[in-house]
Amino acid sequence: MTDIEYLKKYMKEEEVDEGIKRLKQGEPVQYIVGNVNFYGYIFEVNQNVLIPRFETEQLIEKTLSFLQKKDPAIVDLGTGSGCIAITLKKKLPESTVTAYELSKEALEVARKNAKNLEADITFVHDTMEHLHGTYDVIISNPPYIAKDEEIETIVYNNEPHLALYAEDHGLYYYDKILSQAREHLNDGGIIAFEIGQTQGKKIQALGQKYLPEFESIIDVDYQGLDRFIFFKMIKKD
Repeated sequence: MTDIEYLKKYMKEEEVDEGIKRLKQGEPVQYIVGNVNFYGYIFEVNQNVLIPRFETEQLIEKTLSFLQKKDPAIVDLGTGSGCIAITLKKKLPESTVTAYELSKEALEVARKNAKNLEADITFVHDTMEHLHGTYDVIISNPPYIAKDEEIETIVYNNEPHLALYAEDHGLYYYDKILSQAREHLNDGGIIAFEIGQTQGKKIQALGQKYLPEFESIIDVDYQGLDRFIFFKMIKKD
């Protein structure tokens, strides 16, 4: 579906011309319309949250394939629009899902999406470094772009930098999450990350530093680029 087709589908006829004008000015169609179709669900979005992407749908799909329990305890760190937390709750109705988010404005969007999609999520207004409780799944698509890395103009000019950029060459949040993950992960649990395409080996090294008893699996997106990494405890003979 083209951007103009998307506008015509979700906007009133009298608003389409203004929508096309905003498109030409470099605004993402999802922000103009105010929603995005993610994993078959309609999520409201605005400039306080990242626009959910196909790669994050894959993160959810791959994470589901690792799960053995129907009722896992899940925590989503840096939930943004809530797309990961809410989709997992919809796919696993018996699960308990907690979602952390530092931005009050993003949290407002996530709460609204949870209400619209009738998903029972526990939202926590806090940074992902202050994790509490224990879980079967720790999942995150954290900010992972290095401060000096060039990105698409449309992304740089429109999407929230708080959700895009991270210190330590984009590795800051992976380090913080992995450093405390063991005390918050139940036996048999997994850690699932979306990552930058050049970060896999470096995040593997962080895993070996903090979680030597875990194996790591790097997986690729639809373009064949490293985009995900999963950590799970090595089974003992």
